[in-house]
Amino acid sequence: MDGRKRSDIRPGLEVDIVLKTDQRTGRLTRGTVKELLTNSPTHPHGIKVRLTDGQVGRVQAVISPRELGAGKEETP
Repeated sequence: MDGRKRSDIRPGLEVDIVLKTDQRTGRLTRGTVKELLTNSPTHPHGIKVRLTDGQVGRVQAVISPRELGAGKEETP
C-alpha cells in the first residue's frame, strides 16, 4: 500500500517515509506514525506525517497491516 491516500494512514501504523533532506536520494526512514500533517484526502507525493521520534516526512509505503486482524479469515 502506498502513502498517497490519507484514509490508508493512521497513528500507530509502521511506515516508510522520505525526509525532506532525503528527497533527492529517495532514502527511506522507517517509523511509527504519531500524527498526520496533511489535511487533504490525497497527495501525489505522499501524505505528510510526524513519526513518534519527531521526524517529519511523506509516506512512501505502509508496512504494518491496515487494521488489526487484517488477513485473518472468518470461521463459519
